[in-house]
Amino acid sequence: MADAKIQFKLGAIEFTGEGDKDWVAQQLDKIIEKAPKLVPLSPVASEPATVNRTHTPMAPDPGIAHKPLATFLKEKNASSNQVKKFLATAVWLEAKGANRLTTADVTKALKDANQSRLGNPSDSLNKNVAKGYCDKDGKEFFVTDEGKTSL
Repeated sequence: MADAKIQFKLGAIEFTGEGDKDWVAQQLDKIIEKAPKLVPLSPVASEPATVNRTHTPMAPDPGIAHKPLATFLKEKNASSNQVKKFLATAVWLEAKGANRLTTADVTKALKDANQSRLGNPSDSLNKNVAKGYCDKDGKEFFVTDEGKTSL
């Protein structure tokens, strides 16, 4: 029967040992002795990022914000392409000062402006994320500067 247990984590390396108190102590001594060599080989595991830090959110833009959504979509030739329409609507919302958006915000803005609805807003968001035009932040997203300039 084991009378001692050790659980040790060094970066991404984990060790668990259970047994006689002396044996567990010897294993701990071995790990501590080898630690300086193990640290460079095992980077610290980090939390998964929800936001791609290479992109920055776009800044509010009064030049866009004062235009009606229908006019902005027409100017950007974003009335027929679903993915571009989603992006242009998100740019318009962020230009008005919205910090983080949901797909529901985009569909509501289109509905409120009497514009045709999007077939699959989530798919449009994912396609814009894949292009680097939007970045997800948990259950929300933001338009990147690259997304704004792509229009």
